[in-house]
Amino acid sequence: MSQLKGNKVLVTGADGFIGSHLVEQLLHEGAQVKAFVCYNSFNTWGWIDSLSDDLKNNIEIFSGDIRDPNGVYTAMQGCDIVFHLAALIAIPYSYHSPDSYVDTNIKGTLNILQAAKKLNIKRLLVTSTSEVYGTAQFVPITELHPKQGQSPYSASKIGADVLSESFYRSFDMPITTVRPFNTYGPRQSARAVIPTIITQLLNGETSIKLGDLSPTRDLVYVKDTAMGFVKIAETDSLIGEEVNIATQQEISIGGLAELLIEIINPLAKIQTDGDRLRPKNSEVFRLLGSAEKLVSHTNWKPETTLAEGLKETIDWFSDGKNLSLFKHSIYNV
Repeated sequence: MSQLKGNKVLVTGADGFIGSHLVEQLLHEGAQVKAFVCYNSFNTWGWIDSLSDDLKNNIEIFSGDIRDPNGVYTAMQGCDIVFHLAALIAIPYSYHSPDSYVDTNIKGTLNILQAAKKLNIKRLLVTSTSEVYGTAQFVPITELHPKQGQSPYSASKIGADVLSESFYRSFDMPITTVRPFNTYGPRQSARAVIPTIITQLLNGETSIKLGDLSPTRDLVYVKDTAMGFVKIAETDSLIGEEVNIATQQEISIGGLAELLIEIINPLAKIQTDGDRLRPKNSEVFRLLGSAEKLVSHTNWKPETTLAEGLKETIDWFSDGKNLSLFKHSIYNV
């Protein structure tokens, strides 16, 4: 039986890609889930809207803004565990709108930390990103790897990580920094490389526009990432720690593209699009993570192979309703 059963948990960023899958997993674990979604005038709940009625009927929805300390404090009242995933994540967008990343990723995390301190939250998991490591100086990348702010996005996440560490050290708060590597799967946004490739192919494009093909990534299927969060939340020995979620395998963007082309349309070719190239010193050329700490503290392991995960992802995008949600013909930043 899951240790989370019966606990009241809050998931910020629940309307997003990983957040919505985490909500599903937490419900399966028997937790009482409150979903913090971004307030908007359409009253839409992001990917939570796509869940079955049986699931939605067991979720408490809180619409707010992670940048608003009063809303954050209100949402966290009565909760035992908080999974903080809300963030701005697109790297190209951070080049021209860095202020919004500071407000959302750093100040938003500070709001979570302040509220958790006042409310004596039993456990707080703050979501980081493998982008904080920058291009690998050694592999596999452990949690001791130096941090490198190679984009305003990664810099804002480094800031949030250090803030979290400071609250653990200063106030002995039960915080863990969770650092997923490149998560993929159904519901991922169009600004990520796998949806970029799949949506172009499924829409019949034979010239697939991509940026640099040489960088490598450690790809984690979203359900494995969600289970990693669950295992970390159940493990007190990881309080005060930074923890990677990684497969310890890597594939180049070019190799990934060729793999997807072979599956969907072998006649397609890759075209380099200059608009999709990151500035040279900003590109993260190699990410290959170590999951040794997570595995040594928990019984987590990735259950989904890359082949299986890509099939699940392609199948999801192949649904016309899902595919129609994505603007494949433009560069989604």
